[in-house]
Amino acid sequence: MTADGPRRELGAFLRSRRERLTPEDAGMPDAPGRRTPGLRRAEVAELAGISLSWYTWLEQGRVHTSEQVLRAVARALRLDAAETAHVLSFTHENGPPAAAPTWVSPNLLTLVQSMTPHPAVVLDPHWDLLAWNAGYATLLTDPARLHPKQRNLLWLVFRWPPARTLLADWEHDARALLGQFRSRAARRPDDPRFAELLGELLSDEDAARWYERRETAAFQPAVRRFRHPTAGELRLRYVKLAAVDEPGHHFLAYLPDDRESEEALRRLQADG
Repeated sequence: MTADGPRRELGAFLRSRRERLTPEDAGMPDAPGRRTPGLRRAEVAELAGISLSWYTWLEQGRVHTSEQVLRAVARALRLDAAETAHVLSFTHENGPPAAAPTWVSPNLLTLVQSMTPHPAVVLDPHWDLLAWNAGYATLLTDPARLHPKQRNLLWLVFRWPPARTLLADWEHDARALLGQFRSRAARRPDDPRFAELLGELLSDEDAARWYERRETAAFQPAVRRFRHPTAGELRLRYVKLAAVDEPGHHFLAYLPDDRESEEALRRLQADG
């Protein structure tokens, strides 16, 4: 049996989570003289109700397994909801998602433009920006001025220098986005665009350090804080919707969380 890319990624992820979990966390006695960081493989196998050999092969990336087994392993490792979803994405029943179209329909374009002054954008599965409105361009930067390969949300967050001051909670927001990237890219190891983006991200010291920790995340609607050089502080709610008739495309809108933010967006648009 040989390991393929996704199975190696799953095995490495499980190993990283096993090594961070202490016997006390798992409700097990801590035997004296323990040398292994975290739990032993045998302990995880016991907690999950599977054989040691099978769990060892799972960490080594040598086997496919069922959703039922992966759920049991996730419970044994005390994985949170995002980590569990990441693990379950590796079940052999889940093939790679179909490629998303590179075009955006007139209806979706009209929706994006109608959101102004509220920023809105259409993203593909790689977080590439396919369409945006004037509100987005004035809040961040006009993607039309960037090289096509730089028109990407990950690139803007990690490689566009103003992002670290514009996003008031940059580290929190950046790590969450990177966790989403890891979870999605792990299921598409042969995707050249993901490989290209990973090369860009790993040239950033912070991104490289966090990526090594194998952190995963799922998108969560939340309020993001911006510190704009002219508009001041804004509190914007992220709303992300899947485009049913354009598989792989997502509509992302930034909605004001208070009156001050609403007024700031309108001033930005008027001044822009």
